[in-house]
Amino acid sequence: MEQVRLDIDPFVNDPGRWAHSLANLAEIMIPCLDAAGARSVVEVGAYAGDLTGVLVQWAAGCGARVWAIDPSPQDRLVRLEEERDELELVRETSLRALPRLPLADAVIIDGDHNHHTVREELRLIDERVRDGDLPLLMFHDVCWPHGRRDDYFAPELIPEDQRQPIAEGGGLHPDESGIRAGGLPYRAAAVREGGPRNGVLTAVEDYVADREGLRLAIVPAFFGLGVVWHRDAPWAEAVAEVLEPWDRNPLMERLEGNRVFHLAESHFQLVQAANALHRKRRQEAVLKRLLASSAFSFAERLSRLRARMGIAADKSVVSKDEIRRSLSD
Repeated sequence: MEQVRLDIDPFVNDPGRWAHSLANLAEIMIPCLDAAGARSVVEVGAYAGDLTGVLVQWAAGCGARVWAIDPSPQDRLVRLEEERDELELVRETSLRALPRLPLADAVIIDGDHNHHTVREELRLIDERVRDGDLPLLMFHDVCWPHGRRDDYFAPELIPEDQRQPIAEGGGLHPDESGIRAGGLPYRAAAVREGGPRNGVLTAVEDYVADREGLRLAIVPAFFGLGVVWHRDAPWAEAVAEVLEPWDRNPLMERLEGNRVFHLAESHFQLVQAANALHRKRRQEAVLKRLLASSAFSFAERLSRLRARMGIAADKSVVSKDEIRRSLSD
């Protein structure tokens, strides 16, 4: 496979090293674009432009054009558009932008990670396809956690009857189909994983199942890359050859399963440590207030008096010195 050289750091916008950017999968995606002979790409959900930067590097080398859709682009992506003639930034939601953009040779979908939005994006693309000339379709987050669980960037934009019940600020863990305190935090994730109309992969599978001649490949790495194409496309075999070693590769599935488990566990441990530190600071604050309290000084003198008189002799004397030692420790 052709080696893709990345001139950007995929972790520059990822200090926690979640590896949430599709740029981590560029070494597979760019050969797929080349195999399909793509000369135009629409990217849905560009955010800060990590993958967009890779795409414009590729586009400059082959004379291609890139449209990046994001209603709230970060400054880095805005600057990238100013610097690169190959790129046009579309500041709209995907459902508004897709009908008016040219039907590209390839569409990369990494926007709002829920069944309704992905289904509607695919419907808008499908309505413009003629004679079975389907673009090469790529999807991020077809594995855990959003493969089988909706997440909503703006729940109010999703019809109520199309939304899963939401756990606001819910913690997600690969060993838990519901919500787990201290799991990976998502602002508006579905309460439960699985079931109909739930998740990105479910939407993609529903789309493929309703149409003849489509093939779905899944690369189980970095939250999952899904690729869909028509088996009768003139470039179908070339794309299949690129993806064959990666498609549902059991070794990669185990690696990704291990990665997300430890990612969730490390976050859980960080939350536990933060909670413990918070409790410790609250206890310290209470003890410091006791040290400055005249009422406690009286209680200390009374405790010593009771000890000298043999009252409650089995009880230790409560003292400020003991509190100071505890705070020092």
